[in-house]
Formats: sequence, structure tokens, C-alpha cells
Amino acid sequence: MNVELRHLRALATIGDEGSITDAATALHVSQPALSRTLEQLESRLGVRLVERTTRRLALTEAGRRLWEHAHRILAQVDAALDEAVTGASRPLRVAFAWAALGRHTVPLLRAWRDRHPETPAQVRRVDDPEATLRRGEADVAFLRTAPTGDPTLAYAAVTSEGRLAAVPETDPLAEREAVRLADLTDRPVVLCSTAATTGADLWPRARRPRTFQVPGVDEWLTAIATGEAVGVTTAATGYSHPHPGVRYLPLADAAPVTVHLVWPKSPGHPATDDFRRLVRQHLAAAPATTADADGGGPAGPCETPARRSGTETISGARRGPLHQA
Repeated sequence: MNVELRHLRALATIGDEGSITDAATALHVSQPALSRTLEQLESRLGVRLVERTTRRLALTEAGRRLWEHAHRILAQVDAALDEAVTGASRPLRVAFAWAALGRHTVPLLRAWRDRHPETPAQVRRVDDPEATLRRGEADVAFLRTAPTGDPTLAYAAVTSEGRLAAVPETDPLAEREAVRLADLTDRPVVLCSTAATTGADLWPRARRPRTFQVPGVDEWLTAIATGEAVGVTTAATGYSHPHPGVRYLPLADAAPVTVHLVWPKSPGHPATDDFRRLVRQHLAAAPATTADADGGGPAGPCETPARRSGTETISGARRGPLHQA
């Protein structure tokens, strides 16, 4: 089959923009020309990639998969061309959904800069780290939700974090040294929709609190600080998102959260393995704290433990058969 970069760029832009009209504008081509390019791609592959009606356009399952691959391929080509022109390698792109590595983030990035000054690390918050990796828009990512087991990605459990309750400074609970899940059941619990890894199922079925969602960290913190709700998070949030109106307390009876490092099995950046090694070395050398062990200190709101087997563990966890370092 004869598929060209222009075909992939057309599909990538159509998926991004959500319509032929907007995609044609973004690509600076006519709408009929873009439609012909898409039809040519579908004909050469022998599969429908886009469902089109008079009212809507949507990628098919095959189209969605190729859309992600197209982004990754185009990103790699663009990076290779930039490197050929400038002679400099691009930054290593590090993605995370919330709070990165908490207290370890800044020391880790400083150590990377000292050891690899020729390759800057570019840190970026995203809603879906795994999708960002699949599209080639990041090289490595930190993940606190359970890995999906995507066969194109490798996962390593690098550390675990204790859970915290986030309560308003005016709440009577703020006077305590620690709280339990039962202490929160009579209060609304706010969840973040962009990193929603804690839900009502953290509590026993008979004692689940009322929950509601907000779109991001600022709204999450504001809902708590104003007394509208309480929250549940992990030990990285208190370091990355301190707030004068919010008190973080150890959540004594909630399981810790596993933090994973994720990367493509076919790395898109030559420094990926170096970064993985540095993460392992840095976390192994870092002194443990009460916060990391049992939630006694300040991590990304709404995080739950990853329960998936088959992951390599760096910080004393399992090494499974699926994803080797």
C-alpha cells in the first residue's frame, strides 16, 4: 500500500479539528482536496477511517487507532527534520496528569540537567498521559491511575505514595493529626475530572459520601478552601499544590497509591532509557518520609492505587513479565 505523509497529516488534522471544513482551514487546503486525500487513504487501506453524515463526523475505531499512530509518526518525522537542520536534539518531553513526582520532581529535574545538559527536560501537564504517549506528544510520563496495559507502552512501578484528606482550614477535622475514611462520609467529596482516580468506591458501599466533579486543580482547591467539600489525594499534592485555605491530613485507613513511569516500547527519544535510569537511581537514594509511607505529608488530587499486575517495580515492588526495563 502506498501511504504518504500527507495522508497521515490529513487524518491527524481531521481527528483533531472534528470536521473536514476546520481541518482544511488548518491545513490551508480546500475542503474538496482534503476530502479526496481522505478518500484516497481509505481506499488504499481498504478500511473506513471516518464516519461522515450531514450532521457529524467521527473517527471509526480503526480511524482512532491510526489517528494516534499518525500523530506519533509525524512528530518523529518533524523532530528528525528539525535535528537535521539545527544539529541539536529536541528536549525530552515528560508528561504527568497531576503533581508529577511531588517532592522528588525538582531534585530529579535538577539532577537530569546536571547530568544531561545537552538534552533539556520539558515537563508538561496533560489530561491523559497514556494517550499523549501514543500520539508521540511525550517521551515518558508519570501515571497514578491503573495502567491500561496498552501493548505499545511499557510500565514501571517506581514508588508509592500515602493518601491524604484535603479539608478546609476552618473544618473541625483540620485540628486533627490524621483522619479516617469514615470521618469524611458526612461531607461532600470533590473529584477532579481531568485526573479522576479517586471515586466513591474508595469507601464501603454502605458508607459512601456524595461526590461531585470539577474540571481541574484550581477548582478542586477552591471547592475545598471555601468549605464546599473535602477531597482525597496523595502525598504529592501537598508539595505541588499548597493552599492557605486547605489542610492536608494523613488518611490513616486508605491504601497507598502506586506511581508508574510509562514510555513507548519503541522509544521516540534516545535519552528515554537514561531518564528511566535516573528516576530509579534518584528514588532509590532519596530518604523515605512519613508522607510517602502513610500519607502524612503533602500528591496529585484524586489518585487511586494501580492494581494491575505485570508491571516492573523499581522501588521494591514486583517485576513482572509484561514490561521489562
